[in-house]
Amino acid sequence: MSDRLKALFNDYGQSPWLDNLKRSYITSGELMGIRNSGIRGLTSNPTIFQKAIQGSEDYSEQFTALVNQKLSPIDCYWQLVLRDINSALEIFEPLYESSSGLDGFVSVEVDPSLAHEQSKTLLAARELDEQIKRPNVMIKIPATVEGVPVIKTMISEGRNVNVTLIFSLERYQEVIDAYIEGLEILATTNPKAVASVSSVASFFISRVDTEIDRQLEQVGSDQANGLLGTAAINQAKLAYQMFKKSFTGPRWSKLAQLGANVQRPLWASTSTKNPKYRDTIYVDSLIGEHTVNTLPDTTVEAFSDHGSLSSTIETNLDMANSQWADLKTVGVNVSEVAEKLEREGVASFQKSFDDLLVALSAKTAELLK
Repeated sequence: MSDRLKALFNDYGQSPWLDNLKRSYITSGELMGIRNSGIRGLTSNPTIFQKAIQGSEDYSEQFTALVNQKLSPIDCYWQLVLRDINSALEIFEPLYESSSGLDGFVSVEVDPSLAHEQSKTLLAARELDEQIKRPNVMIKIPATVEGVPVIKTMISEGRNVNVTLIFSLERYQEVIDAYIEGLEILATTNPKAVASVSSVASFFISRVDTEIDRQLEQVGSDQANGLLGTAAINQAKLAYQMFKKSFTGPRWSKLAQLGANVQRPLWASTSTKNPKYRDTIYVDSLIGEHTVNTLPDTTVEAFSDHGSLSSTIETNLDMANSQWADLKTVGVNVSEVAEKLEREGVASFQKSFDDLLVALSAKTAELLK
């Protein structure tokens, strides 16, 4: 494997994280090798765990033991997940320590069925954080209308948060504001704790192109065709400008004096869905300081093999602004796109969660026969 992953961080200030977790990574020692290759953190979600648990026998022994303890299918799910998460946290803890808390994080998501229930999401997020109780865990909370206040509260309590399912610039600004306001509350109650809080804001990339390209192809004009494959990267570039603006100036400097960490933008959903686009486009085009790119296995392999290394997140900003504005001209409503993608994202995670629980329930019934 090449040193491209290490160069991303050492030369360009971007942290590559792995967007996957399964039991065999841990038991085989593979995750340690992945970490040593230059991967600096790990994210998970309900779909990842559905594939891992239903796709192998690696969980059977633990699951059988849990069923024999009379645990419910949902309690079994969390025990299976938490064993993997805790093992991954141990593997990445040395990196967390050596990077002074910059990287080495492992993210675990709250029950996706709670995405539109503010109080229940908060209770679930707190409970997850308390159960795991490790400094390098990040609790994933969706950036729904109901999720944003939860993010603020969790930050104000000194907890690490990975904000997931961001699809619009407007919602991203709300997420940034929630983070800063949460830190400001924490600064009044426990100023020494401010420096220990970390957060990332996960902007979903490829799904934006998939939906907007579909609409552009329906329009079919020369102008619309000229915008194909531009929306996701342009929106991320505009988001990065918002990040830079929000984490400078007098308001932020007060928190920075207490050692506050910026909330780094995280580029998620960076595998290429359209075979017409190169398989590393959503890595090559989004490289910049103080960012994270979370990569599925195939994208890690592709970038390690033939990815391009250069600082790209601030290139062609005038073009990014004009092309983004042109989407409206050809009839694409980016706000409606974001709302649609958020609904679909929440529903997709919820379906994975529900499908796995159905499978675990069926397995439980078999074991108890």
